[in-house]
Amino acid sequence: MLTFEIFGKTGCARCKSTRNKLTHLITKNGRTAEVDLAYHDMESVEGMAEGAFNGVTDIPTTILRSASGEAMARWDGCLPPAAEVKAYLAAPAGGA
Repeated sequence: MLTFEIFGKTGCARCKSTRNKLTHLITKNGRTAEVDLAYHDMESVEGMAEGAFNGVTDIPTTILRSASGEAMARWDGCLPPAAEVKAYLAAPAGGA
């Protein structure tokens, strides 16, 4: 199972756009059963701890992880490009 981890803040428009875009692309590609979406609020203690563990310094940051937890892609301070996300979603389940 692939997991997109989004690190963001509540009032951030780009963070909300990132979340909405990924949700849309996952649904549109029929991958809701195989792809997870996790959101880490960088204004919470848990979110800040997770962000520090992952070296997040800019928001939004999105990390795509394989089923084994390995980082496959990372986008810092920007929305992940649709073409790149679609390429990962088109790959066979289990990773690109």
